[in-house]
Amino acid sequence: MSRLSLLDLAFFVAENAASPKHVAGLHIHARPAGAKAGFARALFEEFLTHTEVAPPFNRVIRFISPGLMPDWVEADQVDLSQHLFFHSLKPGKNQREHLYALVSKLHEPMLDRSRPLWEVHVIDKLWDGQFAIYYKMHHAYADGITMTRWGVASLAEGPADLELRPVWTTNHVKRRGGGGRSKLNQRLVGSVWKQLTANSKRAIGIGRLGAMLALEAVKLTKNAIALPFMAPGDTPFTGTATPGRQFATAALPMTRIAAVRKAARATLNHVALTCLDGAMHRYLQDEGIALDRPITIQMPVNLRREGQNDVGNKIGIILVDLSPPTDDAYIRLRNVGYSLRNVRQMIDTVAPEAIETYTILTGVLGQLAAMFGLADVITPMGNATVSNVPGPEQRLFLKGAELREMHPVSTLPPTHLINITLFSYAGELNFGLIATDQMPHLGRLARYIEEEFSALEKALRA
Repeated sequence: MSRLSLLDLAFFVAENAASPKHVAGLHIHARPAGAKAGFARALFEEFLTHTEVAPPFNRVIRFISPGLMPDWVEADQVDLSQHLFFHSLKPGKNQREHLYALVSKLHEPMLDRSRPLWEVHVIDKLWDGQFAIYYKMHHAYADGITMTRWGVASLAEGPADLELRPVWTTNHVKRRGGGGRSKLNQRLVGSVWKQLTANSKRAIGIGRLGAMLALEAVKLTKNAIALPFMAPGDTPFTGTATPGRQFATAALPMTRIAAVRKAARATLNHVALTCLDGAMHRYLQDEGIALDRPITIQMPVNLRREGQNDVGNKIGIILVDLSPPTDDAYIRLRNVGYSLRNVRQMIDTVAPEAIETYTILTGVLGQLAAMFGLADVITPMGNATVSNVPGPEQRLFLKGAELREMHPVSTLPPTHLINITLFSYAGELNFGLIATDQMPHLGRLARYIEEEFSALEKALRA
């Protein structure tokens, strides 16, 4: 048995058929040299033989529990046929589009709460003899950084390592050792002291956050912190979510990003958000929308301390104003950098416990707006959610099959119709865009991200 934190529970409270709260990853592999066409099918059949399911992949949610909070309990058994699936794309042109359409369809339905909340789909018959694996998991299990760590641990660092280590067979839950009553009492005392200290930091941090918001609201500071309810409304990025989904990707080479960073003395986040900001403004212009203030994004930040690798979510979500509208990519980069430096200063001066509380409170506001049908009228928490999950720098393999691409597929928060996740892998920065199928021309927005990066390079050369 394991209790849920308030943040983990929030993913269940906010979940419905139009806005399920699972996240996923799409891995595209090349068959090993000399492997037969049936390699992916054989891999799937071997997956089915790994029936030892470890925590948290053997856990189901129990809402009515002896304690006050819902908790996780271990399932009596896990039937892998309910969690592992095989697909083959039909032959034809535009196989990537067909793959993304299938991923969008797989990403639509909620996971069945009567069993462990995860699925793995092996997808065969891609272009150039490749195959893909789509991993789907409820967000209450863990945050994106933790899920990435689990996924990387299931892969090999070289093609010669042919051992299969499915992600569901590794125990990712730390167990406390024994040690008798004395150690138990020490842990209890330490837990009480830890809770008292955390509550003190939470109160001080919330007071500091409140003061920063008040100063910004009365214009005694400028862009020190982004204010809720101030994001531009009436855009295709916000509104009431519908069940359908669509998926698109963009990719930027890390070598070119590094050159831009060096020339502009900028960080990876500065560069990525500059390209995304320019792309979103171009997309809005195509739709006949011209903004007079910055686009505001929700940005998850990692609140884990060094060495903290437990399950569950340990993130905060803060608002970030991007650049005021401009046609100059270099000015946009400077504006985004200024905004992100203020965000970094805020994070460094406010306790993680306070940011976590702020995340829950603002999440409640967004959820209430969605519940009462106000999402099409107000935009309480920004125009879109954008997160950055660092991935492995080296190439990885699965039974000798090289992992060519890793794409994140996230969830939609209340009042948002698009979520964009940045993920770095083996020399590329990938943008995974998931949106409702009502949002027009998602692929165009993905293409604009790459074009805006070229525009930034050109601006720096000038």
